Amino acid sequence: MPEDKKTENEESADKKKFSRRDFLVKSGTVAAAQVVLTPVLASAAAKAAPAPAPQKVEYPESKGYILYDSKKCTGCTTCMLSCSLVHYGVQNLSLARIQIMQDSFGKFPTDIKMAPCRQCVTPVCVENCPVGAAYVDTKNGNVRRIDMEKCIGCQTCLKMCPQQPHRPVWNNVLSKSSKCDLCLDTPYWNEKGGPGGKQACVTNCPMHALKFTSETPDQEETIGYDVKLRNEHWTALGLADFGDPPVAPRVGPPLPSRPAATAAAPEAPAAPAPPTRQQ
Repeated sequence: MPEDKKTENEESADKKKFSRRDFLVKSGTVAAAQVVLTPVLASAAAKAAPAPAPQKVEYPESKGYILYDSKKCTGCTTCMLSCSLVHYGVQNLSLARIQIMQDSFGKFPTDIKMAPCRQCVTPVCVENCPVGAAYVDTKNGNVRRIDMEKCIGCQTCLKMCPQQPHRPVWNNVLSKSSKCDLCLDTPYWNEKGGPGGKQACVTNCPMHALKFTSETPDQEETIGYDVKLRNEHWTALGLADFGDPPVAPRVGPPLPSRPAATAAAPEAPAAPAPPTRQQ
């Protein structure tokens, strides 16, 4: 028994022996593991951490907008032809930056849809353009424009526009995006455009279904853009209001009424011919 106990004590003492070399080796192993694992753990922690919310950019509001009355439009596409003519020198509906769509099987007042650029307060096209081709022209009334020289033709602005149809228009001749600039750059029109000038679509619309305004419209759907531009004459023609707000009363003297038709006076009998002298 004493011998067995002595043997156990000796084995226990051997286990407790820990040389300086063993200590350094094990310490080095632990340190190396820390060096290897620290970047890995830090990278995993960075991936797991929520990304900071992108900072919201606020853009100055445009000083010009195009309003329209879709119930007054006749679908003649004069505005589209004028737009392509002043910008490109040709009358081509595909190059127009304003869009008029007509349902041949539809009925008034929902058979025509007008789609000019909205000059959005929060321009999604500007926010998402990868090369900065879509921008806010702060030197010209904060108009939302597309620099076609910078455009790379990726069509991101077309895809991101929430409107239907999308307001940026694809130029199939140049393979680049284009957008209404309120006629700021019209090399084929000898008129000043932009917020302080003229717009070809507004100027040439024969029905006066387009109107320029410097006041920011309501941005909800089309409420602020598709407005009533008809006057009391349209009611007289039998074109009802169709849920539109009543027309503001006319200021000034009343319009002259059409005179009532009167019965035609009977024609006077022809005077008898004077007698001829007999020879």
